[in-house]
Amino acid sequence: MIQLIDIYKDYKNGHRALNGLNIKVEKGEFVFVVGASGAGKSTFIKLLLKEENPTNGRILLDNRDITYLKQREIPYLRRNMGVVFQDFRLLPNKTVYENVAFAMEIIEEQPKYIRRQVPMVLGMVGLSERSRNYPHQLSGGEQQRVSLARAIVNNPQLLICDEPTGNLDPSTSKDIMEQLNDINYRGTTIIMATHARDIVDDAQKRVITLKNGEVISDQQKGGYNYED
Repeated sequence: MIQLIDIYKDYKNGHRALNGLNIKVEKGEFVFVVGASGAGKSTFIKLLLKEENPTNGRILLDNRDITYLKQREIPYLRRNMGVVFQDFRLLPNKTVYENVAFAMEIIEEQPKYIRRQVPMVLGMVGLSERSRNYPHQLSGGEQQRVSLARAIVNNPQLLICDEPTGNLDPSTSKDIMEQLNDINYRGTTIIMATHARDIVDDAQKRVITLKNGEVISDQQKGGYNYED
């Protein structure tokens, strides 16, 4: 589904964030990306989201070359992606229902479909009774579940998670991981960047370890195998 071929990324300050990266992710996989701060995880995710372009190399998504897209093409690419961030990024003046519905409204989905889809997805993440609440009325775990619902409401082929449990306690993190496993089981490809050693070790999924912008380990049913 995703292929990064000989990817290099140099920033204007001279820092090389990615150094000849080669990664292939198959449809339906659940892949952890781990590594110390500065290893290249954030740059890798920004390339997939088209927030950055590589200096050299190619990026393929479903056999389509997305290395360099015109600005107007990027929103259409992102329609097939869901993103979950560490800091939730919810709209504070919208209710739980409205936050999730907004993801459908911006792609001009039919109101009838929105009214059917949003309650279903909120039910999936256990927030049916919170639909009228605002973000400030929710716990951190509940806010992350809203973020997750918003990311999957358009049935994306690919879900990208950037430290989604970083601000959560261990029990809540476990709940979020259960939600992600369910989503992956339904066929969504998931790429998750994380520092959470326990989550990675418990999951026994594929683990790609980055160091200095290079892949130093790529293991099926791997573990968290580097020291900060």
